[in-house]
Amino acid sequence: MKVLSIKEPYASLIVNNIKKIETRSWKTKYRGELLIHASKTKEKNLTKEVVSISKNIHINCGKIIGKANLKDCVYMDEEFIKKIKENPIEFQTGEYKVGRYAWILEDIKPLVPIPAKGKLNIWDYDGEYELLNKIK
Repeated sequence: MKVLSIKEPYASLIVNNIKKIETRSWKTKYRGELLIHASKTKEKNLTKEVVSISKNIHINCGKIIGKANLKDCVYMDEEFIKKIKENPIEFQTGEYKVGRYAWILEDIKPLVPIPAKGKLNIWDYDGEYELLNKIK
């Protein structure tokens, strides 16, 4: 099963259905089920808006905490960014700049946290049997 590691608090914002777009500097052709891994490293440069949005969210570093369907990967242009600005929380919880990519997530569900060492890029998790017993 495919996994994406995301720094906290962003991974938990996704799993709590507050953030539905993950922004990246790179694109992917992959579409489909994607596990959300909260990396061991927390984001250090949080804006006051992100701190406020995430203040009541439980953080789980170093664990797979949810799953989602990666529906699309969209190149960001001025028009796309203008549309995202209409949703202030989404805009404040991502890096929206021309030339970056928006990974559109759907069907986001939390899992009982599973300890896992993260990796760069999209990576494979082989503990699928364990996952079946962890769906909340």
